[in-house]
Amino acid sequence: MGKGGAILLVEDDAMIALLVADQCEALGYAEPVHVDTIAAALDAVAAGGIAAALVDVHLGEDACWPVADALAAAAIPFTLMTGGGSAVPPAHAGRPVLVKPFRIAQLDSMLKLLLAPNHK
Repeated sequence: MGKGGAILLVEDDAMIALLVADQCEALGYAEPVHVDTIAAALDAVAAGGIAAALVDVHLGEDACWPVADALAAAAIPFTLMTGGGSAVPPAHAGRPVLVKPFRIAQLDSMLKLLLAPNHK
């Protein structure tokens, strides 16, 4: 899987999380560590062992920016997942984005990018 860690999936919609987890496994990755709240995501980042993250921009009524900030501070590569229409703060404007719904080939390309040895 590269970098010796897990993929963190931060997604509050259970059906989307299940679909993304199935796609990751179909691509040969281990099942992602799934969390559905900002607090759980921050705990997972603090616990360590994360190689990359897929982060839904909207988690219920909250935006993911505290999670994005924590991932950036820990130098964990991540992508933002959104259905569109989300304003991205300047600190994360250059982050890669997966627009939902996305195809498995797009997820595959994104995971390869995030897990590449020279990606930060």
